[in-house]
Amino acid sequence: MELWLSILITLIKILVVLGVFLGIGAYLTWFERKLAGHIQARIGPKLVGPFGLLQPLADGIKLLTKESVIPQNADKPVYYLAVVMAVAPALLLFSVIPFGPGFKLFGYEIKPIISDVNIALLLVFAFGSLAVYGTIFSGWASNSKYAFIGSLRKSAVVISYEVVLGFSVLGVILLAGTMSTTGIVQAQIERGVWFIVYQPVAFILYLFCMLAESGRVPFDIQEAEAELVTGYNVEYGGMRFGVFPLAEWYLNVMALSAIAVVLFFGGWSGPPIFGPLSPYLWFLIKMFALVFFVLWLHWTLPRFQARDITEIGWKIMLPISIVNVVATAIVAYIM
Repeated sequence: MELWLSILITLIKILVVLGVFLGIGAYLTWFERKLAGHIQARIGPKLVGPFGLLQPLADGIKLLTKESVIPQNADKPVYYLAVVMAVAPALLLFSVIPFGPGFKLFGYEIKPIISDVNIALLLVFAFGSLAVYGTIFSGWASNSKYAFIGSLRKSAVVISYEVVLGFSVLGVILLAGTMSTTGIVQAQIERGVWFIVYQPVAFILYLFCMLAESGRVPFDIQEAEAELVTGYNVEYGGMRFGVFPLAEWYLNVMALSAIAVVLFFGGWSGPPIFGPLSPYLWFLIKMFALVFFVLWLHWTLPRFQARDITEIGWKIMLPISIVNVVATAIVAYIM
């Protein structure tokens, strides 16, 4: 394939991923409000458009037209950079996710993944670690004690659970023999068994880490309303204020759910009941099933205390994850 054509195809993939998942992220706000309404015996958004479907558009217009007041003593360059650092890592995670098998188009093979590299999972950890900088920058640059405390809390959670996340994924790497996301899916297809059968403990640990990384209940101590107003983004206004929950609560949840599908649920594998689109639809069905589960938990569980979150991570989950990796290594060696 010619270089210019390869670059063009990559740019098209990037635009498609950005457009699709930013749009879905916006509409997940509507879906979550509807879900919360039903859980709490309410109706949820219903006035803007049929069934309230235009509510995300109305919210976007409201945020765009609201004044964004910057604190007088804020560190303005870092204050602006924090917004970029919040959303960019979440979007970068989608670059190493294979949404289906390759297909032929005009004689060229197209892979539904932006960057199919052998170290994809290393990039996942790198991008995930970068996200906390947006939180730290926003809390520090705002010159607000509430924002700063919220950012420190989020940093403590990420540090506590990033290690557990790595160990939970390591078992899958040992079974698949590769860090390529495409290779991990192919390994499950060749075995005919999803890795969740071999790694149920690792999946449970990953699920907890996913909730912690995305700041979802019961790990949302960084924005405990009664203590910190809204946490690290309290001094932001307008669209800048809306970018933080969009990135953390929705884009991160979708990306980490997609990675969970790749690691534990066979990626795009599934019976061909939808015709040629079956692999892509199966991937999306699995991903949004996990997203729904996370949103449902948000309106079901109470919030943990800060000290409980770190103790659970270091004293319970980390030892379990290490034992799981050692057991997996022994079984993989014997097999």
